[in-house]
Amino acid sequence: MTRSEPGSELPGLDLAAFHRWYDTVRPGDLGADLRARLIAGGKSNLTYEVTDGHVERILRRPPLGHVQATAHDMTREFTAMSALGGTAVPVPSMFALCSDDEVLGAQFYVMSRVEGRPYRTAAELADLGAAGTDRLAAAMVETLATLHAVAPDEVGLGEFGRPAGFLGRQVKRWGRQLEGSRTRPLPDADTLLARLAAHVPEADATRDATTSAIVHGDYRLDNLLSVADDERPVKAVVDWEMATIGDPLTDVALLMVYDNLGRIPGGAAIADASAAEGYPDADTQLERYAVASGRDIDGSTALGFHLGLAYLKIAVILEGIHYRFSAGQTVGDGFDLIGDAVEPLLANGLAATSSLA
Repeated sequence: MTRSEPGSELPGLDLAAFHRWYDTVRPGDLGADLRARLIAGGKSNLTYEVTDGHVERILRRPPLGHVQATAHDMTREFTAMSALGGTAVPVPSMFALCSDDEVLGAQFYVMSRVEGRPYRTAAELADLGAAGTDRLAAAMVETLATLHAVAPDEVGLGEFGRPAGFLGRQVKRWGRQLEGSRTRPLPDADTLLARLAAHVPEADATRDATTSAIVHGDYRLDNLLSVADDERPVKAVVDWEMATIGDPLTDVALLMVYDNLGRIPGGAAIADASAAEGYPDADTQLERYAVASGRDIDGSTALGFHLGLAYLKIAVILEGIHYRFSAGQTVGDGFDLIGDAVEPLLANGLAATSSLA
């Protein structure tokens, strides 16, 4: 965690420039004598807590250096959370979006600070005990089902994405993302991409509003702010940069892959929460989601495709972070082992899609 003294700066955050802009949008919301800290844990976008000593706000911006053209979309995050503010999905309050790159060198937005902890590791969950861990994991799945129950048209997100062809576009997108940040030969990535492209589920071409949902795109325990002993533990879902309208099973599969990271070489450096005592296994998570959502989850070929896509997606994201780390463009600690997980993730993706080969 990095802190600034009043008047000093953090990488990526010019407090004086920020305040000049923010005071024109939300006059008087923050005083001029600001200090900030970089919130630990982010491996992608940069998130800061900014305060004048009385009021606290959260500022979020893209990473420094190498940024993919379609990644780190601040407007998308701001739009999704603004739309969901009046629903049962817990999100922070949105205060302002800055689309002018001249202010901080990139777009950014400002939101409320929500009390809660982003649990990432088994060690962090240990204090909750087995029962508390299971209860928090159940709340995570129920919150995901709540999100997928929101009708996009009813919250102004009807044009937020294109349901038809969603999965096919996802495969192409992550192939392009890989080519934009590949630092080394990754033959398993090429094999997995080709396999997924050749086996996109037929129903994808005709997907419509009745078979689609608001998809978070990066749903996992540490993208939730939680108060574990509260009656409703999940206080906010954050990090919406990959949100869209599409197949809700992509969120479910991604959650399963994140839960498997602790068993993958290098993956524990990212998250190993599922290794905590009391954390439910994959079958339990799937069953809870099926009950909460009322959706029929096909556990055969379709799930295999989605798991393969999820493994590819996380591998590509981590390769991009490895790219920035290698170029000295990351801020904070914990980046040195990220690249080690890429090839094992791709191998798991090939295993998950073996029935498609």
